Amino acid sequence: MPETHPARRPPGELEASVLAALWAAGGPLTPADVQRDLGRALARTTVTTILARLHDKGAVARTRSGRGYAYTPTQDSPGLAARRMRTELDKEEDRETVLARFVSQLSPDDEQLLRALLDDAEAGTDADAGTDAGTDAEPGTAAEAGTREGGGSR
Repeated sequence: MPETHPARRPPGELEASVLAALWAAGGPLTPADVQRDLGRALARTTVTTILARLHDKGAVARTRSGRGYAYTPTQDSPGLAARRMRTELDKEEDRETVLARFVSQLSPDDEQLLRALLDDAEAGTDADAGTDAGTDAEPGTAAEAGTREGGGSR
């Protein structure tokens, strides 16, 4: 009789589950805490490996907790998605073509949103340059978010 294997998880599913547990916790978690919160039959070594990989990617920070570490996410879900998008873009030599294809595949609503965010970011840049444009921008604009979310290199 042929041996059956459980279906493989989609790539990134475990990382996403671990990050979701960390976001929901609102504070640092040890691998044992994450394992318990996931409620899955995952070995603690598997959870520890996932957390170490997330740390290597900069997605989580860690602090000493006894003989091991406790982990906290470095960004919220939208910030992490933006970071992944930036990482993928940085891998490509022909950034213009990649960005052009990305924009051409946006829905009309997303395209309009992107235009508004770019306008807000430009207004924020004008304010930084000493002009009057954008000086009364509200906190949380795209320009401020770009600074907050690590628009520069880390």
